[in-house]
Amino acid sequence: MRILVIEDETMVLKSIEFKLKKEGFEVITAPDGKIALELLNSEAFDMVVTDLMIPYYSGLELISYIRNELKSKVPIIVLSVIGQETSIMEAFKLGANDYMTKPFIPNELIFRIHKEALK
Repeated sequence: MRILVIEDETMVLKSIEFKLKKEGFEVITAPDGKIALELLNSEAFDMVVTDLMIPYYSGLELISYIRNELKSKVPIIVLSVIGQETSIMEAFKLGANDYMTKPFIPNELIFRIHKEALK
């Protein structure tokens, strides 16, 4: 399974990448929305894990792009420190499949990835 992870905090990105690779996933990373957009337009992914607050294009903009422009149904899991109800609801309205607030438990992320992959 190929997973695109979009996260601007280097340490968080590296820890997610390490955990997912250890679990056997192929992981492609993007430190910002601009690189993520380029990857989304040029490669196929089985899942997207994204932060909301990232440079250039926000996670919400990327969710909208994936669903409305690419017409993709790829599962999207949002990881964000933003715990505000409006941001969570907006992510779901745009098409996110799941939402986790940071800090998060890496094994819970793995569980949620497997859960979405089985749908």
